Amino acid sequence: MGKFAIADEQLAKTVVCRKCKARNKAGSKMCRKCGSTALRPKSKELRVKK
Repeated sequence: MGKFAIADEQLAKTVVCRKCKARNKAGSKMCRKCGSTALRPKSKELRVKK
């Protein structure tokens, strides 16, 4: 987790397109960039840079 819990929570709500890797709003049915319906939730565990 990062420094700001609220920001981390908002970032984890996004969905990612499996085809073009674009980030989309939570609850999206189609990708905003390529129109694909293959979306996955962003991984909940955020990686911290070392």
